Amino acid sequence: MTKKWLKAALIRAIKTMAQSAIAMIGTAVVLDEVNWISVVSASILAGVLSLLTSTAGLPEV
Repeated sequence: MTKKWLKAALIRAIKTMAQSAIAMIGTAVVLDEVNWISVVSASILAGVLSLLTSTAGLPEV
């Protein structure tokens, strides 16, 4: 793992986490109905899975 790989993997993970959070928030009818604990836990899981997937290789690196 190089610095370049780590930077690319982290950027990809952050984008994946944001997309996951947006999808979870978007499923609520009203903002008050958002289960924030589920949003955070799903986003963290998505970030971890993204990092694990990145170990197979990143096309941009």
